[in-house]
Amino acid sequence: MRALISVSDKSRLEIFARELISLGYEIISTGGTYQFLTSRGIPATKVEEITGYPEILNGRVKTLHPVIHGGILAKNENDVKELGLKTIDMVVVNLYPFKDFVNASEEKMIENIDIGGVALLRAAAKNYQRVIVVSSPEQYNEVIALLKEGKFDIEERRKYAMRAFALTASYDSLIYNTLWRRFSSELPDFFIYAAKKLEDLRYGENPHQRGAIYANKQSFIQHHGKKLSFNNIYDLDGAWDLVSEFEEPAAAVIKHSNPCGAAIAKDLKDAFIKAWNSDSMSAYGSVVAFNGTVDTEVAREFKGKFVEIIAAPSFTPEALKILQKKKNLRILEMFNFPNERYRIKHTNFGILLQDVDTKKLENYEVVTKRVPTEKEMQDLIFAWYVVRHVKSNAIVFVKDRATVGIGAGQMSRVDSVKIAAMKAGDRAKGAVLASDAFFPFRDDVDEAHHAGITAIIQPGGSIRDKEVIEAANEHNMAMIFTHYRVFRH
Repeated sequence: MRALISVSDKSRLEIFARELISLGYEIISTGGTYQFLTSRGIPATKVEEITGYPEILNGRVKTLHPVIHGGILAKNENDVKELGLKTIDMVVVNLYPFKDFVNASEEKMIENIDIGGVALLRAAAKNYQRVIVVSSPEQYNEVIALLKEGKFDIEERRKYAMRAFALTASYDSLIYNTLWRRFSSELPDFFIYAAKKLEDLRYGENPHQRGAIYANKQSFIQHHGKKLSFNNIYDLDGAWDLVSEFEEPAAAVIKHSNPCGAAIAKDLKDAFIKAWNSDSMSAYGSVVAFNGTVDTEVAREFKGKFVEIIAAPSFTPEALKILQKKKNLRILEMFNFPNERYRIKHTNFGILLQDVDTKKLENYEVVTKRVPTEKEMQDLIFAWYVVRHVKSNAIVFVKDRATVGIGAGQMSRVDSVKIAAMKAGDRAKGAVLASDAFFPFRDDVDEAHHAGITAIIQPGGSIRDKEVIEAANEHNMAMIFTHYRVFRH
């Protein structure tokens, strides 16, 4: 039996190779791998001794040879006997770590695109009925155990082949996406996304549906609590997205992918109190996110409150001790948050792809007789960055840089205004309003005035803008046009 070993990651390799030798395998290896093995007293044969041809182009071409690929792809010994070749029964390959060079110089990045390794994996995986393909050091222990027990049957071979194909597919997708993002400002001609299953979730949107999370890297550590569900992660995405908008201490309370409260303040404790009080009834069973370190002062504010998740970049040890007393609370330390360039939605008709909305509020226009006060302006800007995280038709009432009422997901915009007013109650008096899209009629302004709103920020662009502006002037309200909308369906 012969095993070809050519690996970039040599972790766990020594023990694995010794086990293969003890099981009767002859090892064939390439330059760096050959030196690693023989320097440790593990017998191996250089690839060039098999092919009769040296490595060329500084090692870029070494296994791309009929002797090697014939030995892998042969269905049996008779297939290649007349050619004077021998079969290869196992291929152990991991690829150049291209992911470590995505931000390197173009020359360095391209140099770390693996060619021969991908070809070896695909050849071995294609011929899985005879060849065992090992594509990760994580598989070494299981491979040896299965070989010793004589249980490396066709089902196991197929499983390892599928893993190898998944690896080469994800590797090529990373290369394509890296090149496209780096050298093109257009949306990609082909949308290719590959991710590894990180874990199975408790269930999907409903308990009768299966769910799992897939990603190229872990973005958080769970310090406490039961397994996450599909909806937990969806809400977590919205919560973290919202607090990441702000440099000031920020807190967001999310329920069913919509904010029921958000605030910025001098510290996280104050931000959380204001965000929670925005709609404390809806906050029951919510996901809460912070953009700074959760300390004991913040942790104590959760006494008597039921939330599903608390997420933050860090927690003090004392805060963790306090929060871990809550049996069902998930505590998530956020890190490596992906800086995605696109947003994806799946439909029955295909995948929808769009840029992430990161547009900053810059060239706004005051369109009313009254100009917003400095305090109103602070609240309007905060409200605008919150409203783009609310499902359309979205209306947000803000006072003192904290939401006091939110109307979301209504088919009629004026209904969203009414809901926000109902949620805010007396707190609407002196508050400002943000709308994610233009007002189609003046009734939205009339309802806002009736609730106590003093200033409005909205995109403008309606055929009835003049009528809407006149309504604001009648009520002595200030109004700003942003000239761009922030729908979120």
